[in-house]
Amino acid sequence: MGFTHFLAQTDAVGKALLAVLLLMSLVSWYLIVTKALAGWIGRGAPFSRLERSALAARERGDEAVRRALEVALLEETVRRESGLTALASVGSTAPFVGLFGTVWGVYHALVAIGVSGQGTLDRIAGPVGEALIMTALGLAVAIPAVLAYNGFVRANRVALARLDAFAQGL
Repeated sequence: MGFTHFLAQTDAVGKALLAVLLLMSLVSWYLIVTKALAGWIGRGAPFSRLERSALAARERGDEAVRRALEVALLEETVRRESGLTALASVGSTAPFVGLFGTVWGVYHALVAIGVSGQGTLDRIAGPVGEALIMTALGLAVAIPAVLAYNGFVRANRVALARLDAFAQGL
């Protein structure tokens, strides 16, 4: 009994759900690592981009500078928010994918027990316990995605407020 036994006993739907959870995990960890590195490495870059935009537009007047800064702030917002929808989606759907896998596994375990005609505790506990692995995997995929999403949203809010203040000063 255990994860390897679960993999050997599960059907195509269970394996597909496991593959979906693995893909969701890979996508979320890729986004977490790349966004964290980009945020850490490029801390001063947004301020430089704003300044360059303002300097490039200053010869066309104050209104052109204001528009250039608005565009630069909008581009920075889009840059910072890229990938957050995927993290939010993984965080909100992975538990349900895992729960579906659990329900599917419990159903098949109960059908197998019903066919065998032996409904003893030892025949029920193992397969049902193995089916619960899918719920645990769904939570293991969702929790880092949700924590990262919340952290990135907060960091973006703070950084964009600082950029807005910097743009007002320019």
